[in-house]
Amino acid sequence: MDSENAFHPFGPAHLVIIFLTVALPFALAHLVRVTQSIRLERFIALSLGALLLLNYGCAVFFVRRFHATTWVESLPFQLCDWAMFVIIIAMWTERRRWFEVAYFWGIGGTLQALITPNLRYGFPDLRFVSFFVAHCAIIIGIAFLMLVHKFRPSPRSILRTIVWTELYFMITFTVDLLTGVNYGFLLHKPEAFSILSFLADWRPLYLAQLHGLAWLFFALLYAPFAVVDVVRGGRFGEPPLPTVAS
Repeated sequence: MDSENAFHPFGPAHLVIIFLTVALPFALAHLVRVTQSIRLERFIALSLGALLLLNYGCAVFFVRRFHATTWVESLPFQLCDWAMFVIIIAMWTERRRWFEVAYFWGIGGTLQALITPNLRYGFPDLRFVSFFVAHCAIIIGIAFLMLVHKFRPSPRSILRTIVWTELYFMITFTVDLLTGVNYGFLLHKPEAFSILSFLADWRPLYLAQLHGLAWLFFALLYAPFAVVDVVRGGRFGEPPLPTVAS
């Protein structure tokens, strides 16, 4: 691979991507608040979901068309794939329970992929573009729902997400054993340096640590909301769900 087109962590292109991922949901939410338009809010939500689906479809077509990988390496069993489908459902249905799972999966898994991507190709390679569209649009969608609809996780949502995560683990680990593909990094650590690099090499211990790390992330992701609940009312609560005015 051409070293000039290699991905450089925290290089200019990577930093621009991180900035846009943070700034765009605030800009879009501000636009919705200023216009007070349900139609605009629905257009943004539908467009983000359509972008994720289109990007996923194009990525699968690209790798199969040019034989960049085999079909077993193109199956939707990365956690980010599941997070993508869940956030699309959340944006299109405005159901908070779907949002809650998307929040923990999207922020807990996709945010790590954004900061320490397992990626070899730099901008403007199509694989670079596809990778960051897939991951950044998930985070943007989650933040947009939080800002516009005031969606937030609840204590019970942690338990629901753990159940969904265990379902993902059982299905994906089975697929990994059958195909030999490292979906969800359940067979071994990713090649790129990440927090998983600090885990054990022995697979049983690695999987146990992976579970513990996931549950720790879920707790940390809920912690700010727990603090706010205690400060405001002395208890954990589930706030009402205001919608955008017409």
